[in-house]
Amino acid sequence: MKNKNKKPVEILDEDSIVEEVLEDFKMRSIERKTFERAWQLNINFFLGNQFCSVDSKGDIVDNFKQYFWEEREVFNHITPLIELRLSKLGRVRPSLAVVPFSDEQNDVSNAKLSKKILKAISHKINMPKLISQATMWSEICGTVFYKVGWNESTGRVLAMSEDGQQMCEGDIEIAVVSPFEIYPDSNTYNNIEQCNSIIYARAFHVDAVKNIWGLDTKGQDINVFSLDNISNTGGLGYQSTTSSIAKSIKKNHVLVLEKYEMPTIEFPNGRLIIVAGKSLAYVGELPYINGVDGNRGFPFIKQCAVPVPNCFWGVSVIERCIPIQRAYNAVKNRKHEYLNRLTMGILAVEDGSIDMENLEEEGLSPGKVLVYRQGSNSPRMLSSGSVPLDFQYEENQLLAEFTKISGVNDLLSSNIAGQNISGIALQLLIEQDEVRLISSAEEIRTSAKEIAKHILRLYKQFAVFPHASKLISEDGSVEIFYWKNSNISSEDIVFETENEINETLAQKRSMLFELLRTGLLNDEDGKLSNSTRAKILEQLGFGIWESAQDIKNLQINRAIKENLMLVNDGNINAPKEIDDHEVHINNHISFMLSKEFDKCNDKLEEKLLKHIKEHKVFEKLTAQAEIVAKD
Repeated sequence: MKNKNKKPVEILDEDSIVEEVLEDFKMRSIERKTFERAWQLNINFFLGNQFCSVDSKGDIVDNFKQYFWEEREVFNHITPLIELRLSKLGRVRPSLAVVPFSDEQNDVSNAKLSKKILKAISHKINMPKLISQATMWSEICGTVFYKVGWNESTGRVLAMSEDGQQMCEGDIEIAVVSPFEIYPDSNTYNNIEQCNSIIYARAFHVDAVKNIWGLDTKGQDINVFSLDNISNTGGLGYQSTTSSIAKSIKKNHVLVLEKYEMPTIEFPNGRLIIVAGKSLAYVGELPYINGVDGNRGFPFIKQCAVPVPNCFWGVSVIERCIPIQRAYNAVKNRKHEYLNRLTMGILAVEDGSIDMENLEEEGLSPGKVLVYRQGSNSPRMLSSGSVPLDFQYEENQLLAEFTKISGVNDLLSSNIAGQNISGIALQLLIEQDEVRLISSAEEIRTSAKEIAKHILRLYKQFAVFPHASKLISEDGSVEIFYWKNSNISSEDIVFETENEINETLAQKRSMLFELLRTGLLNDEDGKLSNSTRAKILEQLGFGIWESAQDIKNLQINRAIKENLMLVNDGNINAPKEIDDHEVHINNHISFMLSKEFDKCNDKLEEKLLKHIKEHKVFEKLTAQAEIVAKD
C-alpha cells in the first residue's frame, strides 16, 4: 500500500504504539526463528552451498574440512528436482469464471463482464509470471504470500490537486511476498483467516521513507532475509553468521513494519499501523473491504508447497531431501578419495632413506630416478585394493531415495526409457508420477481463485470512475470495453477447467481429435459450425487461422444489448436488414420468459412484442425474396 506524502497521525500515545509494535515484532521474530533457519538452509542447499548446518545456537554455519586432503565437491541433485517440479507445476494456470448473482439478464451480463475484467488485469500485471515467482518461493521455502492491494497513483489522470499532484483513477497492485517478510501472531494457525494480526516487515531506503511518509529516518545495514539491523540490532532480532545468503545486506535502509489487526470491538474496521524505524508513519483502519460479506480483512493470500497440520507454514521437499543430499555428497567424495589413493598411490619409505622434501615436491613422476640410502629398505607402494562395491550400491540407493522423497521422476532419463513398454502402461506411469504433485497444484489453483475474489472486491470498492480495459485474443485482435464498480455484482469464482497437472497439451489435442472423429462437435445438420471451428483451432494453438469473428455470436450479442437497452432506457432499436431475424426472435422470446422480464411494465412488454413482430415481417419478406430469386 502506498501512502504517498502522508504524515504521521497526531495521537497522544504515539510513542507507546511504536514501542508496542517493535516489542511485538521482536517476540514474533524469536518465535519464528526455527522456521526461518530452515528456509535459509533450504536456500543454501538449492544454491549449492551444501556444506553448512545449524549449530547449537540456532545459527547457520559452514562446515570446514577436518583434513586438507578431504574432497568437498557438491553433487547437487536438489536443484534439478525443484526445477522439474516447477516445470510440471508451470502447467497449472487455472481458467476462472464468475458465477452470476442471479439468472437475470443483467446479472448474467455483469458476470461475463467480470470475467473479462479478470482476464484483462491478468494480462496487464502478467499474472502467470507472478504465479511462477511465487511457486519458486513456495517450492524452496514451503510458503509464499500474495499481497493484493490498491495503488492510487496508477491509471489515468483524472484531475490535479491544489498542490500540483496528480489524482489518478488507481488500479490493482499484486506483489509476491516471501515468507521472510510475514510475521503472524501465532505459528499454530492453519490459514490467514485465523490470525488476529499480521506484521508485514520490509526494508526501505531512507529516501523512499522520506518520499512516501515524509519522515527523516536514520539508515542502517539490514539483512534481507533475517531483517536484522547489522550495525545496531537494537534488540530487534538476531544475526546470521557464515552462510552465503546471510551476506545479502542492504545499506542505508530502514525497517518498516506494517501491522494489520482484524476488526475488534474497540476497532470495528480493524487497524493498520505503520512504523518506519522508530517513528510512527501511519495509523488508521484496515484500508480494504476484501473479506466475505463486505468485511475488512488482510490483503494477503497464502500458498504452500505441502500444507502441514496445525502449522501456519508449509513444508518444502528440500527439507526432506537435505539428509539424502548430505549422504550422497559424502559417498561421492569418499569414493573419489578412494580413487585418488588408487591412482596416485601411497608410498611407504624408511625414515632417512630418501630426500623427503624432493619427494613431497615432485612426487613420483614417470621415469623418475628414486635414490635411497644404501643398506636401507627400498620404498614401496602400499596396496589400496579396489573400490568396494558398497560405494556403488549406496550411491544407487540414494539416487532412488531422491525420487521417492521428492515425488517426481524424469521418465526420459530413467531405465524405463530403454524398455519395450506399451503406450497405455507408459501413460499410467506418467499419471502415477504426477499424482504426488496434485496437492501442490491445488494450492496454486486455490490461491489464484482467492486472488480473483480480492481483485473484484477491490474494484467494487475503488473503481467509482469508468475504467477502460483491453483484451488481446490469441489471433491478435483487440477488444476494449468500459466498466465501473456497479457492473460487478458477484464475487463467486469457479474453475472452468479441471486440475491442469493431470492433462498435458498433447493429451488435450488428442482428445479434441477423438471428439472430431466421433462427430460429437457437429451441429444438428452434421456439420462443424464456424464458431466451433474457431474454438477448436484456438485450443490447438492455431487461433490465428480464424481471425474473423463468428457472425452468429455477433448477432446474439446485438440481441442481448437490445434487451438491456429496453430495460435500462426503455427504448429499443428498430430491426435492420443485416440482422439475423431468427436469432433475434429466439433471443427476445427467451428474455421475455425470464424472471427479469417479470419486473418490466406493460409498456416495455408492448415495445418488445412490437419489435419481435417487426423481425417476423423482415424474416417473411426475406424468405419471399429468396423464393423469387430461385424462380
